[in-house]
Amino acid sequence: MALSLIVLAAGQGTRMNSDLPKVLHPLAGAPLVVHAMAAGRALDPDRVVVVAGHGADLVTRAVQEFDPEAQVVIQPEQLGTAHAVAQARGLVGPGDAVVLYGDTPFITPETLERLVEARARHDVVVLGFRALDPGRYGRLVTAGDDLLAIVEWKDASPEEREIELCNSGVMAADAGLLFDLIDAVGNGNAAGEYYLTDVVGLARARGLTAGVVICDEAETLGINTRAELAAAEAAFQIRKRAEMLDIGVTMQAAETVFFAWDTIIGRDATIGPNVVFGPGVTVESGAEIRAFCHLEGCHVSRGATVGPFARLRPGAELAEDVHVGNFVEIKNAILDEGVKVGHLTYLGDAAVGEFTNIGAGTVTCNYDGVMKHRTTIGKRAFIGSDTMLVAPVTVGDGALTASGSVITADVPAGALAVARARQANKPGLATRLFDRLRAIKAARG
Repeated sequence: MALSLIVLAAGQGTRMNSDLPKVLHPLAGAPLVVHAMAAGRALDPDRVVVVAGHGADLVTRAVQEFDPEAQVVIQPEQLGTAHAVAQARGLVGPGDAVVLYGDTPFITPETLERLVEARARHDVVVLGFRALDPGRYGRLVTAGDDLLAIVEWKDASPEEREIELCNSGVMAADAGLLFDLIDAVGNGNAAGEYYLTDVVGLARARGLTAGVVICDEAETLGINTRAELAAAEAAFQIRKRAEMLDIGVTMQAAETVFFAWDTIIGRDATIGPNVVFGPGVTVESGAEIRAFCHLEGCHVSRGATVGPFARLRPGAELAEDVHVGNFVEIKNAILDEGVKVGHLTYLGDAAVGEFTNIGAGTVTCNYDGVMKHRTTIGKRAFIGSDTMLVAPVTVGDGALTASGSVITADVPAGALAVARARQANKPGLATRLFDRLRAIKAARG
């Protein structure tokens, strides 16, 4: 059956005290709304519609960077959740619709799959959770997995307020039915808003069935404040660290390692203390990332070692048994098998052939102030310490550059390139110069 995903992301989030739309605040390196969309991907939706409002241009850009086929529709006025869903009419095709929230990042794909499966038994399905402190959540009145009513806290009787099963707001229904029921939702409440929760009562009044699927409370955590965002980040990291340990990753100080939402690490990899993973990182089995490294948008192959104190930026590709040492930065560069870059080096926009050695202080001078240029270094070459490679330039297989050289022209395979001024020694000049300087200093008092 066809399925559409509707993600509500129109709120300003005034309690965040930010110019940035609430759903764009980052959690584990990705906007909150991306987390909701990523969970929904497990359903293989035919359409994804995001309802934006405040900061719609920014939201649209973030949404389409993650999923270029996602459609964004604007809710010009925030008049309630039912009103928000109604904006997706015309973009949602036949089949089921699942409503998610852009500020609720922790719903799992497994829970959403159960929600969709429950549609075989009910016309409308709501996701609920048992709260340790139900507080002012709406309560779900049930009989088995039949949902009889959603009762808002302010309208609940003392007995209903004792119910621990609470409403998450997440819902699944036939799309045509959902929009039909929304047309009947009124705004006769204290807030004057159109609530999606009213759909359940309207469905039952028509003789239709409503059901409930229950998930862990942690999956329904909504982010409304900076404090809640910080708590969510901490919760994510705790969960991700446990996941990594479970699959066989070694971490000597797991509590100091920070992962992105999409970090992938193979078993028997080793991660040192105080390592930070940005988005888009994969580390193969058996690789080692040593202490105080920062990685983003890169790939590290089996047997490679990185760090300590190294930075891998987007486009860095390390083949098997590559060594990147301390205070080395790699950006948009491919290092073939066995390359060694020991320390104090920048390689950007480059390709380095297998088993080449890069000496300390080497820099690929890849930017001319307007455009980026590429450096190519062949196999089993030796780049002497403090070599400046002014791109575009090629160093051939087995070539060598002398320490302190500024390489501005291609170096043929097997050649030695020396590009520095000849040394000249001036006997006694250092002594005379220092004597003169000390005299000047003494005269100044």
